[in-house]
Formats: sequence, structure tokens, C-alpha cells
Amino acid sequence: MLRIPGSTYRLQLHKDFTFDDAVRIADYLHELGISHVYCSPYLQAAPGSMHGYDVVNHQKVNEELGGAEAHNRFCKKLGEAGLGQVLDIVPNHMSLGKENQFWWDVLENGTSSRYASFFDIDWQPQEERLRDKVLVPILGDQYGRVLQAGGIKVVRRGVKFQVECSEQSLPVSPPSLPVILGKAAEYAKSDTMSFLAASFGRLPAPEYVDRRTILARNRDKVVLFDLLQRLCAEEPEILGAMDRSMAELNENLDALDDFLNQQNYRLAYWKTADQQLSYRRFFDVNTLIGLRVEREYVFEETHALLLDWLKRGVLDGLRVDHPDGLRDPMEYFKRLRERAPDAWVIGEKILEPGEFLRESWPIQGTSGYDFLNVAAGVLVAPEGLMELTSIYSGFTEQPTDFHEIAHEKKISVSQEALGSDVNRLTSIFVEICEANRDRRDYTRAEVRRAIRELAACFSIYRTYVVPEREEITGEDREYISQATECAKENRQDIDAGLFDFLRDVLTMAFKGKLESEFLMRFQQFTGPVMAKGVEDTAFYCFNRLTGMNEVGSDPGRNGLSIEEFHSYCRKMQETHPLTMTTLSTHDTKRSDDVRARLAVLSEIPGKFGEAIRRWSRMNNAFRARKPSVEPLPDRNTEYFYYQTLIGAWPLPMDRAKAYMTKAMREAKQQTTWVANNKEFEDALNLFIEFTYSYAPFQRELQQFVEKILEAGRVNSLAQTLLKYTAPGVPDLYQGTELWDLSLVDPDNRRPVDYALRQRLLEELKLMTGDDAPAKVLAKADEGLPKMWTIHKALQLRRERPASFGAEADYVPLMVDGAKHDHVIAYLRGEDVVTVVPRLTLKLGGAWKDTSVTLPEGRWRNRMTGANIEGGEVAVKDLLKDFPVALLAREDVGEKADARV
Repeated sequence: MLRIPGSTYRLQLHKDFTFDDAVRIADYLHELGISHVYCSPYLQAAPGSMHGYDVVNHQKVNEELGGAEAHNRFCKKLGEAGLGQVLDIVPNHMSLGKENQFWWDVLENGTSSRYASFFDIDWQPQEERLRDKVLVPILGDQYGRVLQAGGIKVVRRGVKFQVECSEQSLPVSPPSLPVILGKAAEYAKSDTMSFLAASFGRLPAPEYVDRRTILARNRDKVVLFDLLQRLCAEEPEILGAMDRSMAELNENLDALDDFLNQQNYRLAYWKTADQQLSYRRFFDVNTLIGLRVEREYVFEETHALLLDWLKRGVLDGLRVDHPDGLRDPMEYFKRLRERAPDAWVIGEKILEPGEFLRESWPIQGTSGYDFLNVAAGVLVAPEGLMELTSIYSGFTEQPTDFHEIAHEKKISVSQEALGSDVNRLTSIFVEICEANRDRRDYTRAEVRRAIRELAACFSIYRTYVVPEREEITGEDREYISQATECAKENRQDIDAGLFDFLRDVLTMAFKGKLESEFLMRFQQFTGPVMAKGVEDTAFYCFNRLTGMNEVGSDPGRNGLSIEEFHSYCRKMQETHPLTMTTLSTHDTKRSDDVRARLAVLSEIPGKFGEAIRRWSRMNNAFRARKPSVEPLPDRNTEYFYYQTLIGAWPLPMDRAKAYMTKAMREAKQQTTWVANNKEFEDALNLFIEFTYSYAPFQRELQQFVEKILEAGRVNSLAQTLLKYTAPGVPDLYQGTELWDLSLVDPDNRRPVDYALRQRLLEELKLMTGDDAPAKVLAKADEGLPKMWTIHKALQLRRERPASFGAEADYVPLMVDGAKHDHVIAYLRGEDVVTVVPRLTLKLGGAWKDTSVTLPEGRWRNRMTGANIEGGEVAVKDLLKDFPVALLAREDVGEKADARV
């Protein structure tokens, strides 16, 4: 039987918030109404990891969090507090570094490593110099210059040797050891050492598919090192001879260069990674290498501990990070489901507008970005967004066609950060063309450009065609066809036949081993193009209303209608009623409360436009100037900055500076992560300092925020109640039970004041009686209305789980009257009604004759305690004491309680 959470609370665990820290808030979370703690990844991660997605060992718990003992205490406390547990896991990739013994073994032994097949490495790339090697791009300059400057050395650690450079250590290939040990044998006059040196040199070099020989080789290597260890213990002078030989090697650059060329890796300048890397990464992060989890033995090795926890009930569910990076997500989820049939499993699948999770996947749903964007979309004014387009264009003189911007950024990222991935795909497709006489004259350059264009034309993260199973859906055919026609239209300088041939390979019209390999890898490639090109670039360039720029969104759309919101919810109830719903995550660009406040700008576009033009004139003197050069910061940055201040005010200057620097580097218009524009960044920081110290601007900013503050808070309460009552399992990101004005990470990973939250929850529980809502609203500045809304909704979910479960109905309720478009109302099951307002600043409290029709029965508003009879009810009466309404039918509730 599936173990379904009633609700989850996301905790970010790291060295400054460990398992023992989590133990101390377990009772608080239960009192709040949470059913399950939802933890960030906590298998052993790289040293100092603040997020856990850089796993180095799947067989142990992260020592920085307290290790296995603290984990046991944590799990025991959750059980005592009546809480279950969901864990975020990372099957797609691992972190590099010496802590990752799989990777260390690969660097040491190359294709003869026991773990060479664990990682997605191309051992036979197009460039011959990289064959049977792994590129390690860690040098701060050209290899030769670093070598000449003494930046690469061989050092001894016990009886083993390592290469040290750029503050990193790398293992030495055993067959290369005769270079050092042979000379050492001469100096020590040791026949035994001479024998060992020769034996290391004679170790075989089997390919990773020859498992038996690889295991025998590893056994022999271990024996040889044991013998060397014993020899050094018996004859201490051997160590001195080894050190002398090593010192001579380090002093002879030609000999050292030759020795380094014998390793299973190629040291290189860090800038080479974009074009020459031979392994699949997580997006463009060189230190995160792709796993071949589709291989069953890799799955078993990396999931053994997780599956044991699920079997023993330590975990009730899993959130699977980045499933689109996997070669075959469906196969992965099927294997996971077979091994954990009772687990609640969700995938971090990013869905684009109009796209839905594949119903064939044996999981409960997504991690909630689709709900987040639907909730955001229904709270903005479409006509206001259209007016904001004109204001944005006039102020910045920037293009306003988001899809064109996104396409351009996707092309750019595939040329630069993802260039090595394009090169790998190009090499495969050139081979395919070469084997087809009708296609063999396509050049490598043409193929490369065509692949970039086609990938940029995909409107979704990826398709899921599987040649091995002859599996392709009509949906995937349509996406591929649309992308092909888009590419042909955009690049008429490229033979249309090449795009058609790419389409035919992607739809399995042409089949073969190479064709299948290209297809599977291309599908893994389009996701990073979307993520890096759109979410991490275009979202920081197109700034019409930045609150709409969120993972999985289309900022170019003009919001959603109430009917579109209802349609989405009905679809979810029919297909994935147990999916996750969320409003903030560790990866969102802005917190839910920042987005809620920014949404109000769509209701007053004219006033916003007037304000920023006035502020720009006030702050014009603070922009850096040079002859014949546009003053800095530029208008697009300035427009983005004012929205940031409005959304997150009050915002300390240090946070504003850090965030603006990150955002502008992501935009890659004035500065980038790999090429910092110091002049621009200095000008930006000075501009921020001046605007923070200029009293007239600060006064106007404060006054503007005060005018939209209440409407923003109502938006927050509205989307919060929607999250807790719409189809799905609601998740609460750490700390956001109160107003939270955080920006993108690391800003949203600041310490949470749980002492404050525990105190406020105790105060809240004492607020009873008819005046309770007024008491709550009186403490609005402390965030109590949000906690009240969450607590009341969670209490009701705990009391009546069937009303929110897989079998519960979702029925929109009829809203009549002059302001019907300002109300979202629906029925869950037979006995729970949600009523929330939208566009309240524009409404101005003038509900007039607007009413909602409730089903027959006796209802109680859980937010206010008011009793209401079914039938037509005036919205102004429903919302007069609290901004949102959660109604529970008391007669049904009493019958349900009696049955229990």
C-alpha cells in the first residue's frame, strides 16, 4: 500500500543545520500540522556541500550532518513525533574529487577501472589525443605554462604517488610507476624493487567490458602495492630512493611531461571544458559527472542504502532529482517502483506550459513547479501585463518577444557552455551520415549548426523515444516535427534535408546502433539547453515582470484565466492526484511572497511605470559615465533592480549587491561568471550604494511598497490556500510559514529562525473566539496570517484526508456578480470549499453583488469560525474577517467522525 504524505516540509541539511538541529524542530513541525519531513540529499556529499546534490558515496550518510549515528537519532525522533520522511535523491550524477572512490579509481586505472562503466564517459572521442583519457580541466592557465612555472608536481603519499596541481590531487596510473620505481630500484640496489617496478608496468589494460580481467588486474595491483608497502617497512632506505627518483622527475620538465602523458587523464586549462570535455555533466558543471544508472549494477550499487531504508520504513518516499538527465527515465522509474512498490515517488520533472507528466510513468507526480506557475499565472492581470510590455520596452529599449530571446540564448549556450556535448553529438551524426550515401556530403560544421538549431527549437525539456522498445508517442512525434519545422524556418542557409534527416533519426524512421545512440543522447542534451539557455539566462534578460520568470514558466504569456486554473486542477485530479504542490523551493528564482507582491504590479502598470521613470531620473547621477559609452548600469539592469527592491523590500544592501551580481552574471549581457566585467560590476555596486544612501529615493520606494503591501500579502494567502487544497500533496519550504522575502540561492538558504516560529505558533494556538482573525491580522507584520492559513489548512487535511485524496472530486463552484472574475472557488470531495480573491488592489474592496454558490449543508469557515448555510453566499461576507476562506461542511464532518 502506498505511503502517501499528507503534507511535507522541506529541510535543507548541511554542516550548519545537521540532523541534530532537525531533531529539535520535529515536534514543532508536527504541531504545525506537517505529516512528513522532506530532506535535501544526505548521502555523503563533497566536503562543505551546502545542498547535498554533489554525492561522492552512495553507501554512507553525510558525516558533516552527523553521520549514521545522528541519522538514527533523527529518524527515531521523527517516529516519536509522528512524522514520516521523504528524501531527495540524485541518480543522474556524482561529484568528482578524491572523496569519490569510484572516480578516483577511474582516474587511476582508466578504461581498466572497475568503475569505468559507471560513468558516462566517451573513451573514443573524435580527437585522438583524448582517446582512452579523461579531460581534467582544472589548470588556471595553459598546461605548458603551468608546468614551466612548477604548478604540477608528483608527490608521494605512503607508497603511492599523486599528481598535485591547482590545489587538487590526482592518482598516478600503476603502469606508469616504473618511471619512478625503476630509478629507485637502481639507487637502492634492490632486486625486489626492480621486480615490483616491472610488474606494475606489465599490468594488463583490459577494456571496461572485460569484467573478469579487470577484477584480476585490480587484485594484482593491490597485491603489488602490499608488497611495496612490506618492502618499504623492511628496508626504510627504499623510501629515500623513491623520493630521490621523484625529485629528479619533478626537476626534469620533459620527463615530467612524458610521465603526465602516461596518465589516464589529460590535465588542461579550465577553459577547454566547454569544447573538449569527454564526459556528460550535470548541465555545464564540470565537477558533476553523469552516471550510467540505466545499467542495473550501477542502479543497485547507488541505490542499495536507499532501498533498504524504504524497505524498513525509514523512508516513505523519494523525490528524484533531474530525471530528464537519465538515458531512459521510464525504465529508471519502473525499476525503482519494482524495488519499492509502496513508496511515494515524485520526479523533478520540469513541465512547460501545456505539457503534462507522462501518465505511463509509475510515479505519483512532479515536484510541483507546474502548480507554482499555474498559481502565479492566475493571480496576475492579463491586460496589465500587456501594458507592462510597452513600459518595459520604452524604458529599456530591449526586445520583448520572449520566445525569440529564449531561442537566441539557447543557441548561445549550446555554442559555449555546452559545446563539448554538441561536439559529441556531431561526431556520432557525422558517422551516421557517412554510412548513408545520400547524406555523406554533409560537413561536420553543417551538422554542428543543425544540431544546435534543432535543440534550440524544442519547446519542452525533452522527448522520451526509446529505440530498444520501439517506443514513441504521438506527442513526441509532434514535438520533434514542430522543432524540425522551426529549425528549417530559422536556418534556411542549412539544407532542409539535413533537418529532415535529423527528424527521421529522432523518430526512428532510420534505425541502427549509431542512430539509437544519437537519439538517446540528443534527448539528454535538450534539457540542459533549456535549463541553461532559458532558466539561467533568458529569465534574467527578459524583465517585463520578473515574478513570472520561474522554473517551467513562459514569462511571455499574459497570465491564466480562472477557467484555465480549474482546467489544470481537474486534469491533475484525474491523472496525478498525489503529485506535489509547492510555491517555493531551494531552486526557485524568488520566494512565493516576493512573486506575490510583484504580481500586484500587473494591476497598476501605469503607476509602476511612472514610478520607475521618476526613480531613474532621481538616480541618474549615480550611473557611471564615459564618453561615447552608455552609462552604467544599463537600463535593463536598472529596471530589474527596481523590481527586486519592490519585491523583497526591506532588503539589506549586502543581499541586494550579492543578488544583483549573481543575476547580471546569469544574464550574460554585461558580465558573466567566466569573464567578470569589473567595470560594470563596480558601477553596479556603486549605484546600489548610492541609491541606498539617497533619502529621497528610499522614501519613495518605501511609500510605493506600502501601497502594494497588503495586496501582495493577500496574493500570498490566496496562493497558499490554493496550494493546500488543490489536488496534490502540499510542500512547505523551510521557513516560509511566515512571510519570506528571499531571492535565488544562496539567499533562500539563509538560517531559519525556528525559535521565532515556535513562539508564534504557540501564540497562534491561543487565539480563539470570534476575535481570533482580528488578533491574527493585527500581527500581520510578523507573518501570523500566513502561519494561520497554513496551520488551519493542515489541521483540516489531517482531519479529513479523504477530502484531499486520490478519490476526492475537484469541482469549480459557480461565482456570480459584477466581480466574479476576482474569485476562485472550488469544492474538494463533498465537504471542503476554498474561496480566495484575486486582483484585490484593482478590486478595491468593492465586491458589490458578487456571490458564490455553496452546496447544501451547514458550513464552518475554518479561518474565522463563522457558520454559513449552503446556497448563494455574498463574497464580501465570506471574506470580511479574513482575506481567504476555507469552509468545512459540518454535517458531513460529524458523520465522518462518527464512523471513525
